Amino acid sequence: MKRALFIILLLSMVHSTVLVAEEGHDHNNEMKMDSHDHDDGGHDEHGKEEHSHDEGGHDEDGHDEDGHDEDGHEEGEDGHGEAASDAELSDAQRRMAGIETMQVKRQQLGVAINAPGEVIINAYRTTKVTPRISAQVLKRHVRLGDHVKKGKSLVTLSGVEMAEAQGAVLGAKVELRRVKKLGRKVVSEKRYVAAQIAYQQAYAKVRAYGMSSSQIDALLKTGDASRATGQFVLLASQSGTVISDKFIVGEIIEPGRVLFDISDESTLWVEARLTPEAAANIQLGASARVNVGKRWLTGKVTQARHTLDETTRTLGVNIEVANPNDALHPGQFVSVVIESKNKQSGIVVPLGAVMRAADGDWQVFVEVAPGRFEPKEVEVLQTVGNQMLIEGIAEGTTIVSKGTFFVQSEIAKSGFSVHNH
Repeated sequence: MKRALFIILLLSMVHSTVLVAEEGHDHNNEMKMDSHDHDDGGHDEHGKEEHSHDEGGHDEDGHDEDGHDEDGHEEGEDGHGEAASDAELSDAQRRMAGIETMQVKRQQLGVAINAPGEVIINAYRTTKVTPRISAQVLKRHVRLGDHVKKGKSLVTLSGVEMAEAQGAVLGAKVELRRVKKLGRKVVSEKRYVAAQIAYQQAYAKVRAYGMSSSQIDALLKTGDASRATGQFVLLASQSGTVISDKFIVGEIIEPGRVLFDISDESTLWVEARLTPEAAANIQLGASARVNVGKRWLTGKVTQARHTLDETTRTLGVNIEVANPNDALHPGQFVSVVIESKNKQSGIVVPLGAVMRAADGDWQVFVEVAPGRFEPKEVEVLQTVGNQMLIEGIAEGTTIVSKGTFFVQSEIAKSGFSVHNH
């Protein structure tokens, strides 16, 4: 029995070995067949070309299924992957952005004259505050650098002469009231007229000494002679900035002594120093630009002196400049470019019509169709005031004269792709 079981087990082991060997032989044959089939497929009519496309996973256009080109970039909407170079704006967009256009034409622009300059106060927008009588400073109401409105209280003073004038006007007012109350039937015409004249003279004297009409009226309403203390308040005669206040509380101030300088610094002067030859080529009203750090401010020539500076042997030319955000300060040194009488002819455009491109070149935006704008590279020949002399576009071309930043931004956005890494 044991012998029979041993024989059966031995036969089953031999059978399993044969099966394993056959499976290995079949697997090798399959690998050879696959290799043979692959070699045969590489030599048909399409040959290596089909094999190359299949292996690389690219179609005939060189783009993969994700729509990327061979460099890994996504195709653009036009099928070439190029950034847009124009912007098409609706009427609503143009109104919202304040876009304006103009047809360029050949004009004449004065040759630029460069000169150093110094910021000075605008004397026509500046006042000095002084007392008209000898008085003592009791209290200051504003300080250096304060911005004040017209009519603002500046300083309280007190003087003996003012006290006498205040007492006189109070007495004259009392007399006038008395004769008016008695009436013309009791008071003679001569006395009535004399009372009126006395009051008017007293009133005018107090006014001339420095009290305002409202201060005098407030004093007269009290009708109290004890209020004639000689105190009065000097008021600002214009709005502006306090640029000087050289006095001390308690100090006795003589007539004509300057207590405050108040200047409207929204418009200042820049005094440019020119040689006599250069000044001869400048005319009143000429455009100018003032360089302050990295900023340029526009202005115009308003005054020209006729006497040479004894030290520098130069002539002074005053340029009136708007001073937004308090960018300029008296005493500051600046550089100035002034338009001269000598003219150059060419395409003249507003300063805001020309912008720097991404590569640093100057460009304008040409309207190639209604509402459609394209950048056009130009060369800037010179800049004077708020105008530029350029070349690179033909006369009659329509360009954006205002709102160029918005147009440039729209062109940049239209050429942007989320796959442009």
